[in-house]
Amino acid sequence: MKDLTIRKAKRGDEGKVLDLVEEVLSDYGLEVNPEIEDLDITDIPRYYTKNNGDFEVIVFKGKIVGSYGIYKIDKDTCELRKMYLKQSFQGLGLGNIMIENSFKIAKSLNYKKITLQTNSVLYKAVKLYRKYGFEEFDDDVCERCDIAMIKDIA
Repeated sequence: MKDLTIRKAKRGDEGKVLDLVEEVLSDYGLEVNPEIEDLDITDIPRYYTKNNGDFEVIVFKGKIVGSYGIYKIDKDTCELRKMYLKQSFQGLGLGNIMIENSFKIAKSLNYKKITLQTNSVLYKAVKLYRKYGFEEFDDDVCERCDIAMIKDIA
């Protein structure tokens, strides 16, 4: 798609990513919470890039329309976080690109497993995660989530 780029997040993107998350969640009756579940996107360098992780955004005509981050859990495990895409950009294959890029990033950072937390109302996302081999497992999840998933990427 013309005018669409994927780039590493930079300082100053935090507010725009938070707006994106809020917009996508509101479509499903869920709420953003910058004090708890979404604290990590209030300081992307601190929680991601300076902590053996990465955060990328999809930009269309200067506006952030998608995001995803690789967040360190421990030496071998990372978490795919904040994978959001504006509704008008869904169905174009961008979700596949985001997942595939996240696997490449996680492997380049030497992680062996990738986890995620989601909510079953985000059925399109759950279907995409299963397509890429994520399996549900029993783990604590944040207040907004009801599913934990994991995939071996070693």
